[in-house]
Amino acid sequence: MYQRVGSSAFKKDLTNIIKLCDYLNNPQDKLKFIHIAGTNGKGSTSHILSAIYQSNGYKVGMYTSPHLVDFRERIKLDGIPCSKDFVIDFTQRLKSIIEKIQPSFFEITVAMAFEYFAKKNVDIAIIETGLGGRLDSTNIIQPIASIITSIGFDHMDMLGNTIEQITNEKAGIIKNNTPVIVGKVKEEAHNIISNVSKEKNAPLHFYLKGNYRTDLIGEHQQWNIGMALACSKVLEYEFTTSKNKNQEALENVCKLSNFQGRWQIFCKAPLVIGDVGHNEEGFRLITKELAKYSKKFHFILGFVEDKDLSKIIPILPTNSTYSFVKPDVIRGMKPDKTKVIFESYGIQGETFLNLEIAIKNRFEQIPKNELIFVGGSNFIIADLLKLKDNKQLPF
Repeated sequence: MYQRVGSSAFKKDLTNIIKLCDYLNNPQDKLKFIHIAGTNGKGSTSHILSAIYQSNGYKVGMYTSPHLVDFRERIKLDGIPCSKDFVIDFTQRLKSIIEKIQPSFFEITVAMAFEYFAKKNVDIAIIETGLGGRLDSTNIIQPIASIITSIGFDHMDMLGNTIEQITNEKAGIIKNNTPVIVGKVKEEAHNIISNVSKEKNAPLHFYLKGNYRTDLIGEHQQWNIGMALACSKVLEYEFTTSKNKNQEALENVCKLSNFQGRWQIFCKAPLVIGDVGHNEEGFRLITKELAKYSKKFHFILGFVEDKDLSKIIPILPTNSTYSFVKPDVIRGMKPDKTKVIFESYGIQGETFLNLEIAIKNRFEQIPKNELIFVGGSNFIIADLLKLKDNKQLPF
């Protein structure tokens, strides 16, 4: 499972997902999709779109990954995770073919999402790619619109070492005669997306710039909102929306779509913020957002073992304190290793046995007018949410 062991579980092939869907009588052929790829912003854009269409009265399916606390977060209907009974029934029904073709965790989950959305007869299904796009398991669908949110360096062992290679993988979701919405990307990436769109006669649209009122914090969310609104505008011929309902959606994205882990405030004094940003582009956005606060920063960070920290550490402020923990997952990087890598860049830090101890230590020692940032991986935010749910945090 990629969630647990990383790239060794990734399959660059669509054979298994095609076999699984054939076994299910191809539920994906009964659905209308919006397909979303990109280095960052996929999850936010998916949840914004779900909120928009929910507010306008449509039944909305949404498939995203990874989950934070509960597996069922990946497959939602109008913001509500699918039922445990459905997951159990699905896996039991597919047991024989799973044993026969040995699909990956991700392939099974994608097929599960298609089946769920078809059974629930959703009006529209929003589908986020797992990795890349061209050979991603989700790429057997024929969407009514495709979105490419951003292009940056992440999962380079699987997608390529250059922006050109990575962009070509993401642009693999572009389908013939199907509109494409592109977010804030660099010129090199934009040119490639534009060329692929022309080759496939796919109309190219840009995100709508604006200063939108929303419950989502961060300048980058304005770009994600701009993509969602551009997409809804392109699809207005089939899914009509109203300006008032769209604004209502933007102000209630978290509530409507059950969205967590993006610039989430857990405490106000001291200010404790958690965010799932975990790559170079993500950390650039994080540090840009943090710079708006006139407070001293305290970072509590945990990474996965295969994360290239050489792209991330130079972005981080040196006049802050750093605490290192291991995410509660098999492929989490040990804090001693993280500490050594950070020290090689001239940044000192402390190691802690786990996130709970690190948070309690910082919380007890720092003034109430300072800021604690928790991040480094999806898994650290998952750990933080579990501590919150179990009332194990000191606030």
